[in-house]
Amino acid sequence: MHEFLSEYKPEDVVGIMGGHGLLRTDPVFRDVAFISKQLTEGGKLMVSGGGPGAMEATHLGAWMAGRSDEELDDAINMLSQAAPSFKDGRWLSSAFAVMEKYPLSASANYRSLGIPTWLYGHEPATPFATHIAKYYTNSIREDQIVSVAIGGLIFAPGSAGTMQEIFQDAAQNHYKTCGVCSPMIFLGSEHYSKTVPVYPFLEDLAARGVYKNLCLRLTDSVEDIVKTICRF
Repeated sequence: MHEFLSEYKPEDVVGIMGGHGLLRTDPVFRDVAFISKQLTEGGKLMVSGGGPGAMEATHLGAWMAGRSDEELDDAINMLSQAAPSFKDGRWLSSAFAVMEKYPLSASANYRSLGIPTWLYGHEPATPFATHIAKYYTNSIREDQIVSVAIGGLIFAPGSAGTMQEIFQDAAQNHYKTCGVCSPMIFLGSEHYSKTVPVYPFLEDLAARGVYKNLCLRLTDSVEDIVKTICRF
């Protein structure tokens, strides 16, 4: 994995975290896919936990880089109509159908890295990830995702696992573990300010100096996220 990552500048590796339960029919799934598509086209290597939900959307967007927005919407519709959830029987076969209809361009060299874990055996790995590094130990796997994403982490709505990764990233930035303070971008104003009010909590801790070196942003805009990452 590290040999593979050595082909990229550290600041060009960007991660997206989010829930495995995110349905393909959810508007956030589309937002994540379009964020990933645009960043991949801009030269970024997209990294996720390599599973379903927001993770699948990350790699779908990277897979569809170089194609039109209409083609990505068509791919999302194919997935949504066949199997909205990873628990549905056609979840995997519908992904292969999209890959067959929209094969990777051999010349474009668009790639993405999925880092799943054997711990969650009920979560299938998404085939849209061109490269997969699968870990037995989930704690090491999560630390790897946070550590390699020097170019920033985008947090889509998620549950306990995503919350854990938020504070892993905050601690890493606080101590400058990787020598840099990477952006922490939260996708979903309602979710991260009210449903799970972690954003105002981090803002308050940063303002009082409890956490240092945090580069925080809360937004609902795909364009804002892409610009923020590219400015870093």
